[in-house]
Amino acid sequence: MAPIDLSFLADNVLLLRYFETEGTIRKALSMVKKRSGRHEHTIREFIVQSGGVQVGAPLSNFTGVLTGTPVYQGAAKSMEA
Repeated sequence: MAPIDLSFLADNVLLLRYFETEGTIRKALSMVKKRSGRHEHTIREFIVQSGGVQVGAPLSNFTGVLTGTPVYQGAAKSMEA
C-alpha cells in the first residue's frame, strides 16, 4: 500500500483527544502535521471557555495522553491554573 501524502489535503492536522485526570475530563491537543516551519512535538491541554480558546503548557508529566488513559508521573499537585 502506498503512503498517503496529506500535504494536498490540509496545511495543518491537529489531533484532539479526551483524557481523564483528577476525576475530570480534559482535552489534549497535538499538532501531527504542519506544512511549513518548525513542528512542535508537545501535547498540550486544550480548554474551550465562554471567553475563547486557551492552549495550556505542555503535559510533560504525563505518558499515554493520546491513548486516553494517561499516567501522571510528576509530583502530587493540582493541574488547576
